[in-house]
Amino acid sequence: MPARRRACYVLAALAGLAGLSLAAALLVGSVAVAPRELAALLGGEASSLAAEVVLQLRLPRALSGFACGGLLALAGALMQVLLRNPLADPYVLGISGGAGVGALAAILLGLSGVGLDLFAFAGALAALFLVFGLAHGDSSWTQTRLLLTGVIVAAGCGALVALMLALAPESKLRGMLFWLMGDLSQSLSPWPSLAALTLALLLVMPFARELNLLARGAETAQALGVGIARLRGLVYLIAALATAAAVTSAGSIGFVGLVVPHLMRLAIGNDQRLLLPAAVLAGGTLLVAADTLARTVIAPEQLPVGVLTALLGVPVFLFLLSRTGGQRA
Repeated sequence: MPARRRACYVLAALAGLAGLSLAAALLVGSVAVAPRELAALLGGEASSLAAEVVLQLRLPRALSGFACGGLLALAGALMQVLLRNPLADPYVLGISGGAGVGALAAILLGLSGVGLDLFAFAGALAALFLVFGLAHGDSSWTQTRLLLTGVIVAAGCGALVALMLALAPESKLRGMLFWLMGDLSQSLSPWPSLAALTLALLLVMPFARELNLLARGAETAQALGVGIARLRGLVYLIAALATAAAVTSAGSIGFVGLVVPHLMRLAIGNDQRLLLPAAVLAGGTLLVAADTLARTVIAPEQLPVGVLTALLGVPVFLFLLSRTGGQRA
């Protein structure tokens, strides 16, 4: 089967899986909603309880999960191209750590909702500009310098997070830990995340061909006319802002941005024109499915969704590592 046709089949299958995961998220839960009720609801007729559960609770949460999963997978794919490192993920440059510092500070101050989101996003932006400013230096930053700077900033943010957890009163510890482990239950609205995902895709897709050349090496890309400095800056900015938007909405959810791009490379290859939209669909589907499990497996109690993505991601990544022999992505 030609590679292009196979990629189209994979994208169609991923779109179908995304639709199924969203439907399952609307139907499954402590309050059962039958498929007939869901169809009636979409047609404008349903019981008040089903309408309230689906429209006010499950649909916004499912859409937020899809958007955040897509943002993390997109950011992970971009970071792996930018750093040419198969272990790169959206959090490698300290963006999540900065958001965590901002979010925990908001919780300690008694803020929630919009106030918490603003603090988390401000912390993510602060980490973004700190890493870029320190790594940029004399206008000649490299992948190694950017990676090392990100690791140091992430370590500093981790120390601040640990300090705040140690000083926090017991009444606030549970909320702080849930945010750190990933929690979609506090997502106020899916539209900011969906808008961020749409904008990120629209910005990065015109540069997919140049990203293919960059993945082969900076020297090769530059010899073929790619503006390396401009492209690297753009990729870093889009990936960092996508990560900031996802973390602000859902907290720190691991392994989606690391594992999903590798899975998609195995399925459709390394052509960024196909890999990036495929990663968005797969990342969104994975996070919606994980969140559905997180809120139903021990219902009415809920698990942090980041715990389930890690439990799923570890064996998958070990399998991928055994398949590729640890070769560079």
